[in-house]
Amino acid sequence: MSWQPSTDPELGDPRTCDALELIIVPRTRDLGDGFAVRRALPHGRRQMVGPFIFFDHFGPVQYLAGKGMDVRPHPHIGLATVTYLFDGSIMHRDSEGNIQEIQPGAMNLMTAGRGIAHSERTPDVQRRDGQKMLGLQSWIALPAGKEEIAPSFQHYAAGDLPMISERDFTARVIAGSAFGITSPVSMVSPWFYTEVTAQAGTSLPLDPDHEERAIYLVDGEVEIANERYEGPRLLIFRPGDRITVKTVRPTRMMFLGGDALEGPRHIWWNFVSSSKERIEQAKQDWKTGRFAQVPHEHEFIPLPE
Repeated sequence: MSWQPSTDPELGDPRTCDALELIIVPRTRDLGDGFAVRRALPHGRRQMVGPFIFFDHFGPVQYLAGKGMDVRPHPHIGLATVTYLFDGSIMHRDSEGNIQEIQPGAMNLMTAGRGIAHSERTPDVQRRDGQKMLGLQSWIALPAGKEEIAPSFQHYAAGDLPMISERDFTARVIAGSAFGITSPVSMVSPWFYTEVTAQAGTSLPLDPDHEERAIYLVDGEVEIANERYEGPRLLIFRPGDRITVKTVRPTRMMFLGGDALEGPRHIWWNFVSSSKERIEQAKQDWKTGRFAQVPHEHEFIPLPE
């Protein structure tokens, strides 16, 4: 997916607790056809949580028969995209020749490194029949010395990711480690990402060992240090504090974060880099057709002017 700068909303929520560093209300956009996107990162007061530099919550949207999502081929550098679905399917195609249908609960990680292009479309069957779409896309900024690595692709079906299933909650570890279990996904820097669904009245710990941590409330409501927060919200915590999250009603949330990068990043359109000059080069590379093409695609998103 693509990024463009926009104005962050005023928070307007006085409730807080000492352990919370920042509460972000995602800003909402309609990208057409009723496709709602809520963007939590980057934010005017916080660029990243660990290496997470972009966080989009898309849907829920119901596509009628014959309709679908069509994100034409577009480029990335200096980051990895993580696409995670709760409902619906997306067909991923990229310039490395990878073609993969993404389904709910699967981990889809595309590392752009020195440069990749990809498209994201509704698969043929779902376009014919219609489908409900709900999911998240995140960008993971690459650390210094790894920004120009070769592009790569990893995909793990939902059944291949480790999961804890208890009476009142489930947790699927998408990347990194949580709840004492570790995902098989390879990473170039330490980060973690876990889907948690819990019934009302469930208490869960947020691991204090990670340097930077946040919880994204997809839906539902939680209580932390006697304060309540409803989704959608991104709750960013101070390092080191022991956090217990208690669900007030049935809740779906993402635990995320990791080691902070060594410095901030420049972000322009779909490019992330520690160097402004590298982003200027990427602009020209896309404008002049120096990125490899995505197989089976015959259109693209032009460089914003």
